[in-house]
Amino acid sequence: MWSELFLETKTGYGLDVDTAVDGKDGLAKLKASPGIKLVISDVNMPNMDGLTMADKIRTELGNTAVRIVMLTTEDNASMHARGKEIGITGWIVKPFRGEAVLGPFRKLCGM
Repeated sequence: MWSELFLETKTGYGLDVDTAVDGKDGLAKLKASPGIKLVISDVNMPNMDGLTMADKIRTELGNTAVRIVMLTTEDNASMHARGKEIGITGWIVKPFRGEAVLGPFRKLCGM
């Protein structure tokens, strides 16, 4: 099960990527690096789930600029609605083809 949060460091795909072990760690990394442009998170993570983390990004950090994409197995209407209220930019349901999301991720990062 993939439960890491991806944030922006350099890959062979032209994206800078960093990882966090859970929502609390991801929130701390975003606080330390407010220039991050994209957060890719699972909904289901230990210590702090992805939707709670996204809500804290928007409310506690006041960060409305960062794009937040949920990459998860969760695909129900109420969860999508909560995500929309929070300000989730996109929702990708697993399984998916990794190459298929690189273009949209680059676009979300302004590349």
